[in-house]
Amino acid sequence: MYNVISVFLATLVGALLVLRVFFPYFWPDILYIVTLFRYFVPVAVRCRGKRTFLVLDRFLEQTAAQPDRTFIVFENELFSYRDTDRRSNKIANALESHPLFKAGDTVALFMGNEPAFLFTWLALAKLGSPVAFLNYNNRSKSLLHCINCSNAKVLIAAQELKEAVEDVLPSLREQGVHIFLMDKNCNTPGMESLCDQVEQASDSQPSRALLSHITPKSPAAYIYTSGTTGLPKAAVINQSRLTTSLVVLSSTGVTRDDVIYLNLPLYHTAGFFVGFIGSIDTGSTILLKRKFSASQFWDDCRKHNVTVIQYIGEVLRYLCNTTKRENDKDHKVRLAVGNGLRAEIWREFLRRFGKIEIREFYGSTEGNLAFVNYTGKIGAIGRDNFIFKRLFPYTLIEYDTERDEPIRDVNGLCIESPKGETGLFVVKITHIAPFVGYANNEKQTEKKRLQNVLKKGDVYFNSGDLLRIDKEGFLYFQDRVGDTFRWKGENVATTEVADILTIADGVKEANVYGVQVPGHEGRIGMAAVMMKEDVQFDGVKVYSHVASYLPSYAQPRFIRIQNAVEVTGTFKQLKVKLVEEGFNPDCIQDRLYIIDYLEKRYVPMTDQVYSSIISGGMKL
Repeated sequence: MYNVISVFLATLVGALLVLRVFFPYFWPDILYIVTLFRYFVPVAVRCRGKRTFLVLDRFLEQTAAQPDRTFIVFENELFSYRDTDRRSNKIANALESHPLFKAGDTVALFMGNEPAFLFTWLALAKLGSPVAFLNYNNRSKSLLHCINCSNAKVLIAAQELKEAVEDVLPSLREQGVHIFLMDKNCNTPGMESLCDQVEQASDSQPSRALLSHITPKSPAAYIYTSGTTGLPKAAVINQSRLTTSLVVLSSTGVTRDDVIYLNLPLYHTAGFFVGFIGSIDTGSTILLKRKFSASQFWDDCRKHNVTVIQYIGEVLRYLCNTTKRENDKDHKVRLAVGNGLRAEIWREFLRRFGKIEIREFYGSTEGNLAFVNYTGKIGAIGRDNFIFKRLFPYTLIEYDTERDEPIRDVNGLCIESPKGETGLFVVKITHIAPFVGYANNEKQTEKKRLQNVLKKGDVYFNSGDLLRIDKEGFLYFQDRVGDTFRWKGENVATTEVADILTIADGVKEANVYGVQVPGHEGRIGMAAVMMKEDVQFDGVKVYSHVASYLPSYAQPRFIRIQNAVEVTGTFKQLKVKLVEEGFNPDCIQDRLYIIDYLEKRYVPMTDQVYSSIISGGMKL
């Protein structure tokens, strides 16, 4: 018996050693799958009940369980779960009693980050009305486009956005859109004040019968893409997808005892899905801010005992660029959840602000799959988990960036990218990984459906993102297909070049893109650069830096110095206008430089040099 036990223990120890040496991430991978099942399965089971389970139901459960717990902190106001419920009831009852409002009709919400946004969404959820989240920066043509593609019958706007609505009021009235203004008084014909009606309305719970038409596939929200390459597209978020987002925070370890700092736009997926909907499931407290402020960020965290923060795009880099203080690590933040964090900023953020767990995730508003970096590997967006891949088939395929299309073999099928090489990320569309598409835009919806990928007849979601999987199975974001350009027969990833530029001495921000040059194939690299305060652009130092870190084909030939790098409301860099303006000094007021390999420096771009390039006298 003793020998049997000894052999068993020796075998077990040996197996554990083999796993540790050859499969170091085996247990984290298994734990991640277990965590997914732990949180997602109960939600899936509830969604398959006789009555459609909604995010609203989870909110009402939290309200019943902890009515007096603070749900929202905003400026100098506190709102409990009970307060939030009653205020949303009043808005819902005021709207339902209005003769021009029909419960179930789509409503466009045009508001900034404020409690009224959350109250109004909950009210509309109680009325069974899908909500189109309008970017409060939209104006004129873009604003009209967003309202139209959602088929909204009603527009609810914040008082401070009244002028923006008035600019498009004639068109809205022609289309029969009824407009409510979140104000007590409104003298503009065609617009009606709502706050006075809300004050007089009952705070009783609206009838559940108003939701009888809702199924898991019913539209719940329309969330718009950033519009960095044109007019925004309205991604359709159905009830099933919205309910699934409940567990985004709970699956990362967030609990009711956490205070979540929500300063990202509520009209965007990260702010609404992760920050707001995620907090409903955990029963946490939300510290809601109108907008992100790097200078106030940590003071807010200390004042309100924030434990969980969100980030997207360049947010953490903005924090790293603030003046260093002795109390940088004096806070209670334990977790940061978000996406778009570059490896160098990741390291600097941890050095600067202390031991904070980073949960980088990857996904898109309309996409049918998301990854989470559950191991904390710096720079990675997730892992190529073998079980996860069986549940949600995905792959990387070879992509021709010059022709802007996947590379196919003689049989017309796509070619999978070898491990370690960059490829287009695609996900098989299945019943558990559906792709709903865009509202009233079948052309763009079909563009996202990639046919005949690995076998005839299959359909995959085209993410439009180029990823790479390393030998350990970690996934890394490389670039968007529209951002990667080809020069001298080589693919250039703009994000990689931008990463290199931002660690150059004196460079604060860099936006890299490709511009066309007459007589040359492909596009050549250019960068719009913002220098640090009181630092002048040094052509010699920057040349030395890019020459040391980048191959010649990836080195930006032109550099444009800007006072600020333009970004969207969700901190994505704008490139379209920059690409259109090119490198013509007559069209650009910013300082322009061109690389000079003989002098080994960036030199000022002159009209003479420009003319020589355009005429073909100077080859690049």
